[in-house]
Amino acid sequence: MESPPNAPLAVPLRRQRRPRRLVAAAVAVALACAPVAPVPVAPASAQPLPDLGDASQVAFTPAQERKVGEAIVRQIRAQGGYLQDPEVNDYLNELGHRLVQASYDTKQDFEFFAVPDAQINAFALPGGYIGVHTGLILLAQNESELASVLAHEISHVTQRHMARMVANQKNTMLMTLAGLALAILAARGGGANANQGVQAAIATSQALGAQSQLNFTRDNEYEADRIGFARLVAAGYDPNGMADFMAKLQRVNRFAEGTAPSYLRTHPITYERIAEAQSRSQGLPYRQVQDSLDFHLVRALLKSYQGDAREQVVNFDAALREKKYNNEIAERYGLVASLLRAKDLPRAKAELARVEKMAPPHPMIEAMAGNVLMGAGEYDAAAKRFAAALVRYPNKMQLIYDYPEALLKANRPAEAAAFAEQQLTRFPGDGPLHQIAARAYADQNMRLKQHQHQGEFYAWAGNLPLAIVQLELAAKAGDGNFYQVSVVESRLRKLRADQAELQQNALGRAG
Repeated sequence: MESPPNAPLAVPLRRQRRPRRLVAAAVAVALACAPVAPVPVAPASAQPLPDLGDASQVAFTPAQERKVGEAIVRQIRAQGGYLQDPEVNDYLNELGHRLVQASYDTKQDFEFFAVPDAQINAFALPGGYIGVHTGLILLAQNESELASVLAHEISHVTQRHMARMVANQKNTMLMTLAGLALAILAARGGGANANQGVQAAIATSQALGAQSQLNFTRDNEYEADRIGFARLVAAGYDPNGMADFMAKLQRVNRFAEGTAPSYLRTHPITYERIAEAQSRSQGLPYRQVQDSLDFHLVRALLKSYQGDAREQVVNFDAALREKKYNNEIAERYGLVASLLRAKDLPRAKAELARVEKMAPPHPMIEAMAGNVLMGAGEYDAAAKRFAAALVRYPNKMQLIYDYPEALLKANRPAEAAAFAEQQLTRFPGDGPLHQIAARAYADQNMRLKQHQHQGEFYAWAGNLPLAIVQLELAAKAGDGNFYQVSVVESRLRKLRADQAELQQNALGRAG
């Protein structure tokens, strides 16, 4: 039995070291107005991109887009609007990059991430950042439906719709994007209870205001549908996924009692758009597409985060008893995740054993097994399990985070620090890894390294003032060599310059 898409997400026990809050902070990049005639779709590999000319490049270059996008994502992280769940984000990136690589355009860098918000929405930011609300992931009943949304958003980016708009309204666009970041920052004041509501209200209204000012033409929206459909087909997904999901959104809107899902406010769906999506798929041969196990596991994990943990245990038990599920392995995996949240470790172990007998080898199941061991206080056994899993899945971030976490709990901070440093050579900008390293050095009373890594975490999280404070503490720690102090001081100068630039830009906008 599936929880309703508007149920709140809870903080998962297995990742509570990375707090999250529900914040709707997004810039959507599409606005449909009226129908246009359907356009025949050629295969994605053969379909040329239109020449945008020099105006879009001059007004808003790809490098500028990336810089603006990075700034907004940092503020989204700072306000808790970025789901710190590597398994969900890894899946979105694998799905998104499959769509990107199946098409003709692979020059643009993309990063996909989940937003911990039960609203049904997705959005593209400048520079190839694409956010997907968890409510939309839960609404999609198959992988092709979810892929159709990502394909649409990817197409807004590859077609440089923002650059086209900036060519005509450069000042308005840049001020709108800057205003979004400032609105999110402004929402940081207020009491603990009021803060979340204020953040959500300001960020949501600002995002919708930005969407209104963007005023994308209907041609842009239909172009994203057309190119997104070609991308969907080229990647091997069900061509009917786009029309099916559009129709589903309309049905959700019909029963929403006057409150349209956010996606419909920023991506209005007309009967003409649905008809065009259906007509495109009708001429193609039937293709039965099997959903990946990852899709089902991610949805089950997100469902396990919703509401009260024990209520979710009851929901998963009922679905399994009544056989109301799309994938039994994923349903049992979600039950284990809910039992772990509910701290019912004996039953979690028993149910995990059933999952492992049924399922093929999978990194998410390995990570869950290690977390069950950690929940039971078996930290050395958990570290051993994570270490073995990393041999098979060396690039899975959940395992990369959980292994040093288990080492820290097993009172092995030197090993945790060494592993974190090793991984930071591969992922130098990874904030959670810096935070793990800071904790590992703190346990060894190595103050320079502790404050240095904590400062890098704050910089990643979008909090430059705290990052600067931490690096100042690192520079004064007195337990580092000349080279280490020089690295810290160099980085400190860079962060102070970044902070001064931000303050200068803020004063310029205020003036």
